Amino acid sequence: MSRRKFWGWGFEDAGPDEDQSRGIARTLSERYQREIELAPAPRIADVALPEPRIQAPASLAPLTTQGPEARAGHTYGKAYRDVIRALRGDFAAAPDLVALPRDEADITALLDWCSSQRIAAIPYGGGSSVVGGVEGRDLDRYAGVISIDLSHLSRVLEIDRRSRAARIQAGIYGPALEDSLRRDGLTLRHFPQSFEFSTLGGWIATRAGGHYATLHTHIDDFVESIRCVTPSGVIESLRLPGSGAGPSPDRLMLGSEGTLGIVTEAWMRLQDRPRFRASASVRFEGEEGFLRGAQAVHALSQSGLYPTNCRLLDAGEALTSGAGDGKAAILILGFESADHALDAWIARGLELCRDHGGVAPDPVPTRSDDDAARQGAAGAWRKSFIGLPYVRDVLARAACIAETFETSITWDRFESFHATVRAAVEDALARICRGGTLSCRFTHVYPDGPAPYFSVIAPSRRGAELAHWDEIKAAASEAIATSGGTITHHHAVGRDHRPWYDRQRPELFGETLRVTKRHLDPAGILNPGVLIDPL
Repeated sequence: MSRRKFWGWGFEDAGPDEDQSRGIARTLSERYQREIELAPAPRIADVALPEPRIQAPASLAPLTTQGPEARAGHTYGKAYRDVIRALRGDFAAAPDLVALPRDEADITALLDWCSSQRIAAIPYGGGSSVVGGVEGRDLDRYAGVISIDLSHLSRVLEIDRRSRAARIQAGIYGPALEDSLRRDGLTLRHFPQSFEFSTLGGWIATRAGGHYATLHTHIDDFVESIRCVTPSGVIESLRLPGSGAGPSPDRLMLGSEGTLGIVTEAWMRLQDRPRFRASASVRFEGEEGFLRGAQAVHALSQSGLYPTNCRLLDAGEALTSGAGDGKAAILILGFESADHALDAWIARGLELCRDHGGVAPDPVPTRSDDDAARQGAAGAWRKSFIGLPYVRDVLARAACIAETFETSITWDRFESFHATVRAAVEDALARICRGGTLSCRFTHVYPDGPAPYFSVIAPSRRGAELAHWDEIKAAASEAIATSGGTITHHHAVGRDHRPWYDRQRPELFGETLRVTKRHLDPAGILNPGVLIDPL
């Protein structure tokens, strides 16, 4: 079986090989007119880990490991700054122990021990966080740090075919989850970019956004009920299709990022697997192409058509992903259904695009296979979307900044917002890196606004990458916050977004969260520093 990288994204034998990586470095050298060399990938044999500060008691020792690969692999998530530190061999924040509980009783025992000894406990799903959500950062005041990996809680426990729902353990990874549902003709239909290396519990804890661009966009939309273990006991909400009985207990855990408890299982709403698909790509030419494309997406978002794919790529993003030639913005439009052909939906969608200056093909007939999502611009974008994190690792080895940041904004403010954020980030790139590229796409769209997703690639300097990343990240986040956007639409808060989340969150709500945490986690051991500081 393939092994996961302990220092970067995905499997060791996947992504660009060394020849392809050197080719990427040559392309970057030509683009930025400077010599670019690749740093070697780190080897676990060369990693120096700090001595563990704690040892598990005999009753818990069988659940834990202090193996170098486990500790190194659980030190960071998969953000750019995480990969850079791993490339430098900096694993100073490694957890003292990695625990792999087999069931809720094991989790309870681990939390009891951590609470009694003041040991920070960091819940760990797939470790794909790009915001510092699983890192034991600045936790010297704790006796130690333990990473609690839920990978053994990885089963679909029960399927209710009539209600189209399933009870699923939190540690199951995306591919295994879909494989378990496939034999019943069902799907969760939640596909974040991290799908292969993330878990149901992680999606719930971070309010993850899926690949599908309208209607059901966040994991929130699929949750029927949640079961969660806290240091003070177990919380389990009543499974219902809907309820108006006070504030929802599920909402307390959705987005809690492991600070209030550890999600162990959930009942999830499912869908029948789609059988019909229709897709097309639309060009919006010229300098104003992206803004005219945004007008078309605005019309689509309020049409009631609810396309499953509605990805608008600016010209630069389209070129980078292979979906376009760099001369036009590209809108990738797609529909899916388990029940009916989609000819009328795709025809009306393309008509709306033409109304706003889009160059659209004639309607394509509905297909009953996966080919519609794997061909043309849609197929090129999909392939790039899945493979991009591997390329990001190569860019890190090449001492180039590679960063993405996402947000959402209402339609009435979108154009000025887009211009302000672009100007701020391009100014930062010119000052800090003497150049670089910035592109934008829509990941999700709603009747009241889009979720713009920005990508940055810029030359840095070996040893200066983190300082450069910090400055660019701060400039982008500040522009988003001051212009009225959210600091995160689907990447979560973690530790990296805390300064701006603290400003976005109403202060009285923050105080309520802190009091709630004190009740559920009296010793303040769960993922300290994320969302709020313990009282």
